[in-house]
Amino acid sequence: MAAAIRPENVKNRDKKNGRSVRSIALIVASAFGLFAGAVSANEPPEGFLRKIAEQETHNAIARDDYTYRQSVEVQEFDVQGRITGTYTEVRDITFTESKGRTEQVIQPGKSTLTKIRLTPEDFNDIRNIEPLLLTTDKVALYEGRYQGEETIDGTLCFVEHLRPKQILAGQRFFEGVIWVRETDLSIIRSEGQAVPQIETTKEQNLTPHFTTIRKEVDGKWMFPVETYSDDTLYFRDWPQRIRTIISYKNYKRFGAESTITFEDTAPAPKLPPQ
Repeated sequence: MAAAIRPENVKNRDKKNGRSVRSIALIVASAFGLFAGAVSANEPPEGFLRKIAEQETHNAIARDDYTYRQSVEVQEFDVQGRITGTYTEVRDITFTESKGRTEQVIQPGKSTLTKIRLTPEDFNDIRNIEPLLLTTDKVALYEGRYQGEETIDGTLCFVEHLRPKQILAGQRFFEGVIWVRETDLSIIRSEGQAVPQIETTKEQNLTPHFTTIRKEVDGKWMFPVETYSDDTLYFRDWPQRIRTIISYKNYKRFGAESTITFEDTAPAPKLPPQ
């Protein structure tokens, strides 16, 4: 997200690596500190990341056979914690035999944001990074560090910290922590950030930390159901708190025998002016 204007009479707050200490505390603790006392005798299987990617690939292929509704809301706040602007959009993700995978715009993007503007990188992150499907074609780009075990909602999980091996020009990556169900190596939760942060002399394009929750669909697949972030982005001139809520609802599986007809999709929303 990029800054749109500089609010008046706003003083810089304490900074740490360009983002708020409050927002990153959970991520840092989860990745490096909390699990020291939680590690048990169980160790992840050999070739852990590769096996996760194999399961993720099965998940991704299955998800391509499902339609679902994706709703996005981005909120910006003033220094008193009041919402000063929002961006919303709703899309149905579907497919047809003739057109393949398509998106039908149900509610076109509508923005009243004044302090930030959404960038192409933000929309890419919403569609590709925040749901995080770590498939076999992507896993070679990452390296992992095992953090131990933790129980999430009654499910025993391996915990792994992921980061890209290197930042490649023009590409976006995930960096953070994943919780992997031990019984089948399905990812059930991820917390992290899309990288890289883009900072030049002319532009700052910063990204918030987020949490993505997955739930079981049709008793077998672990699909994303919600992505949530509440973070403060530290631009050079002022700190800006934002909140993002993305929901993935109404998963429905359609076989090849199904015929689905939709109207043409609406044009993509225009980005707020700089």
